[in-house]
Amino acid sequence: MSEPASSPAPRPPGTFRIGSLAGADVLVSSTWFIVAGLIAVLVAPRIEQVEPDLGALKYVAGVAFAVILYLSVLLHEASHAYVARHYGYRVTSITLHFLGGMTAIDSEARKARQEFWIAVVGPFTSLAVGAGAIGLWFVTPDGLLLVAVEGLAGANLLVGALNLVPGLPLDGGRVLKAAVWGATGDQYRGAIVAGWTGRGVAGLVLFWPVAQERILGVAPDVIDYILAFIIAMFLWTGATAAISSARVRRRLPVLVARNLARRTLAVPADLPLAEAVRRAQDAEAGGIVTVTSAGAPVGVVNEAALLATPADRRPWVATSTVARELAEGLRLPADLAGEELVRAISRTPASEYLLVEPDGSVYGVLTTADVDRAFREAGRS
Repeated sequence: MSEPASSPAPRPPGTFRIGSLAGADVLVSSTWFIVAGLIAVLVAPRIEQVEPDLGALKYVAGVAFAVILYLSVLLHEASHAYVARHYGYRVTSITLHFLGGMTAIDSEARKARQEFWIAVVGPFTSLAVGAGAIGLWFVTPDGLLLVAVEGLAGANLLVGALNLVPGLPLDGGRVLKAAVWGATGDQYRGAIVAGWTGRGVAGLVLFWPVAQERILGVAPDVIDYILAFIIAMFLWTGATAAISSARVRRRLPVLVARNLARRTLAVPADLPLAEAVRRAQDAEAGGIVTVTSAGAPVGVVNEAALLATPADRRPWVATSTVARELAEGLRLPADLAGEELVRAISRTPASEYLLVEPDGSVYGVLTTADVDRAFREAGRS
């Protein structure tokens, strides 16, 4: 499936671009510098143990290790991106941030099998990098390089294993979602189950410092509590967002443009507005479209502008004065439905759209008010 041409997505604030990979911009968040500093401080004692004469340069070596570590995170995210592109999805960006990385894909998976492979390839990549680093450990001489190999092995094995934990927003949560989706045929149920599991994982992480002394025999310090809180909040927020999104998206299939269309009356653009309203009322039409002398549609009457025009002025103004020109994005296929319909409306926000058949003929007028009403009613049913 070919990718549609589109303008580059705006870069999130606080990020800068360092290149591209798998057709996507690679962005680094400013928070990465915080984690790079933390890593440098944490590995400094190990570096000093191996190279005691480095002095303050041990922190420079620590930052270098942080760069190497995040290159493996980038590899993890790139694997998601390449598999997503294999299935025909557009990847907009790969962002490296405080807690790792994130791959932005422009749409949800269409099949459970695709969701599974896009998700699971990331942890598998990290585990493969960790296994490869273990192999290098046997042939790497003592020194800073061995410290880097050890860290790379441990970090990637940990990242790979933790990402397989079955709770959103972790990759393992997406694997669980795919499993429930495949078993029930309901992708939204899969997301909700994986989201609640993710909330449970967040709770376990929050209480980990309390349990670590009993399990590992290591007393927690302030840093352990801070990191546990940050990670738990990240997991809880991501899981909650996934649950909310699934509940919203479950209602989208009822949004079918053809079913929500208003009967439409076509009138000349220079017809007096009062006459256009009279004809629409006689025809029981809920929308008015202005057309050229040849019958080609050129505008859609804006209901708010029409109601704002006093009745005593309507005989003296042309219908075109309250019509919005049919610019790009205001003509929509009558067969649009669900997420495709919502995306089309979001790309070109307006109060009215002209619905057309595949042959270009006018089917009717769609209003965002009618779409919103149908969405709310679906939530109550």
